[in-house]
Amino acid sequence: MAGTTTRPGSNGRLITREDLQAAYSQVMGEGEATARAAAPRGLAVAGAVGILLLTLAFLAGRRRGRAKSAVVEIRRL
Repeated sequence: MAGTTTRPGSNGRLITREDLQAAYSQVMGEGEATARAAAPRGLAVAGAVGILLLTLAFLAGRRRGRAKSAVVEIRRL
């Protein structure tokens, strides 16, 4: 029989389209559940990294601004 496929442990029964769809939806459902569980932690980490990068950029710009700015002294006559 060319083109027929049986599943191990299926007692020689042919694999149908419904079998494939059921297995696919089971695997995708597990993956989606894992992604939903990991999303809050991922968002928290991404937010923390963003705040850290903004802070570092602010401090680097502040330091560079101090180095390039001239001190001007104004005296009244």
